Order: sequence, then C-alpha cells, then structure tokens
Amino acid sequence: MSPRLILILALVAVVSAGGASVITWIVVQPQETPISGSGTAAMNSSSDEEKRRHRDEFFSGNSERDIRSGQEMKPRW
Repeated sequence: MSPRLILILALVAVVSAGGASVITWIVVQPQETPISGSGTAAMNSSSDEEKRRHRDEFFSGNSERDIRSGQEMKPRW
C-alpha cells in the first residue's frame, strides 16, 4: 500500500470516529441534576398536575355526552 492511501484511510477513520462520538453524545446526553432551591419543584408540580388532569379527562370521558340513547350491543348467545 502506498503511504498516501494509508494516510487517507487513517484520516477517514479519525473523522468517522469523531462524528460517531458527537452523534452518540447528542443522543445520550446525561440528565441535568436539579439544583436545590432553583425552583424546579414548582415546574414539576405543574407538569404533574397537567398530566393528572389529562389522564382524568381521558379515562372519565365527557360527562355532557349522552351515552344512554344510542345503539345498544346485543349479546352473542
């Protein structure tokens, strides 16, 4: 092999490894730890409240909708 080809292959390997490490760092970034007294608890509680309200709305359904006067299911026996 010529020295020029070896140099080009080594350069391509270094650039590929650098690109892969940057992509890995972007995908797998460490979670930031909350600093005590920074007010992150207030943000989390509103997020928890929003999640709870969304879950309650999904499972309880619309109380104003009439579900009694519709097509009823007949038993299969």
